[in-house]
Amino acid sequence: MSPATLIVDLVVRYGFQLLGALVILVVGLLFATWAGRVTDRWLARRATEPPMRVLMVRTARIIVLMFALVVALDKFGFQVAPLVAGIGVVGLGIGIALQGVLGNVVAGLSIIFTKPFRVGEYIELLGVQGVVTTIELFSTTLAHPDRSRVVIPNRKVVGEILHNYGTIRQLDLTVGVGYGADLGEALNVAGDVVAKNPRVLREPAPVVAIAGLGEVAVRLAIKPWVSVADYGAAQGELYEAIVEKFRASEIPIPLPQREIRLLNGGLARLTDS
Repeated sequence: MSPATLIVDLVVRYGFQLLGALVILVVGLLFATWAGRVTDRWLARRATEPPMRVLMVRTARIIVLMFALVVALDKFGFQVAPLVAGIGVVGLGIGIALQGVLGNVVAGLSIIFTKPFRVGEYIELLGVQGVVTTIELFSTTLAHPDRSRVVIPNRKVVGEILHNYGTIRQLDLTVGVGYGADLGEALNVAGDVVAKNPRVLREPAPVVAIAGLGEVAVRLAIKPWVSVADYGAAQGELYEAIVEKFRASEIPIPLPQREIRLLNGGLARLTDS
């Protein structure tokens, strides 16, 4: 049999099966995309968390594609049952070889369902911190204040001590005033500066109080609440405004002083005050 005759025979024998399989795969791909969109809209109306929505949309698409693939293989006369069994055996071997990866997946599902943190919240764990930008099956990504990204494998997140700040943070500012200053006026001035800053939240109410007594100054604690995005900028603005207001109101901000005394022909003794 010549090659041309063989090709014609194969086309006649399997051409319609191949065409039917390709049509099934294309239709399955289109239907999977449609099913993903419908699932996403359905979940959006129920205010489902973004990680859960992504997971369920991907699952819906994969299920449709797998069904289309099985039907397409059946068009060629493949025995589906042995194929599924073989895939199961291979999947078991791959699962044993990729225990770390599967651990990340299981941990990712745990994070998605238990919701210890959500996208947009500021968290701290394992010595790193940042705003949660994405929660995926394998890893969680944080945006660090220096604009770098921190990618944490999910198995490292589950079971660790987690500090979740939410979407707001409390500044911890300290300012010293002289012992001879009018403390009531100093507290009022600091409170006025905090109240006028547009980045400071009105609720929860800011804390302005005496934090302690130092060697040369009375320490004032200024602890307003700001959004996570305004944390760094608000800190610098408040310090600058407080110093300027204290100077304008003649509220002394003492500086550490050091006296140098010469004794016994040049030996120096340092005294801090």
